[in-house]
Amino acid sequence: MSRKIALLPFIAWIGTANAALAHAHLVSSDPANLTKAPPSALRLTFSEGIEPALSGVTVTGPANMTLPTGTPSLAKGDDKVLIVPVAQQPGAGTYTVNWHAFAKDGHTTHGSYVFTVAP
Repeated sequence: MSRKIALLPFIAWIGTANAALAHAHLVSSDPANLTKAPPSALRLTFSEGIEPALSGVTVTGPANMTLPTGTPSLAKGDDKVLIVPVAQQPGAGTYTVNWHAFAKDGHTTHGSYVFTVAP
């Protein structure tokens, strides 16, 4: 009986670790790093399905200018890929994308990444 009680904290930890891994994390982004062509849309791929109406991005560029974006949507047939139209073509410079994603499991995650448009 004492062996079973000793295993309870370990079992609880395993359950917590699995739950934490279930959140939607950013797997890849397009554009990534350096691009020569200004993007007309951002493509963010997550580890889990997301709800586009409760997810989004803010893009800031040179001189902290905020780049206008359109309404986020999912890629056709893939609830893990969020597509965000870029309303104004970014010029040369470095841009920071701050994103937040509401996963279909009910959890929110957020983060950021940087890409550069070459002159």
